Amino acid sequence: FIQQVLLDAKPKTFADLLQISGLTHGTDVWLGNAQDLIKEGICDISQVIGTRDGIMLDLIRYGLENALSFKIMESVRKGKGLTPEWEAEMLAHGVPDWYIWSCKKIKYMFPKAHAAAYVMSAIRLAWYKIYRPKEFYAAYLSVAPNGFDAAVVGGGLTAIGHKLDEIAEKEKKKEATANDGAQHAVLLLVREAILRGIRFLPIDLYKSDAKYFLPEEEGIRMPFLSLAGLGD
Repeated sequence: FIQQVLLDAKPKTFADLLQISGLTHGTDVWLGNAQDLIKEGICDISQVIGTRDGIMLDLIRYGLENALSFKIMESVRKGKGLTPEWEAEMLAHGVPDWYIWSCKKIKYMFPKAHAAAYVMSAIRLAWYKIYRPKEFYAAYLSVAPNGFDAAVVGGGLTAIGHKLDEIAEKEKKKEATANDGAQHAVLLLVREAILRGIRFLPIDLYKSDAKYFLPEEEGIRMPFLSLAGLGD
């Protein structure tokens, strides 16, 4: 879902990413709302309503009174919409029709500070993913190894591709289990790492840890717990 939002919104700045964080944590803010406005070319990611604070600040910029702008923001972010009087006031101050339409669709909105905290975390993670990829994937898989199967990964891109196709087929037939979902997510990440030139090294009696994926010069050493069926 988030990947599709990024493709549709084409963010260019930190502020755009902040908008996306708000849009993807709200209800009826992106789907059937901001997404349509962007696709139709009415506005871009920087102009749509992304966070609750944005509504108040936008309305103040249009010339509405501070107290009224706050009141409208509080009503919209709780999903209570606009009164006819507020709508008339907004139109009188030149607020565009699309903006008013968007306000009426919203059911819940994220606060800007919360969105900013999320994006700051994401930027930190992204830095490691770009500049310290081996350590990033090793740390990620050590923390969230659910679905990782050393036998599949050891077979390289071909085996991973077959497994992903198998899971996709199960999903089509509505037969996929929770483990299939976990495996799908982790195999996509592993495939990405391999395509970036990172090797997953086989389990070694002397070099592998019990549960941690270890970055080595030649790649990432798989732990004993990455063997299917081997418990703590």
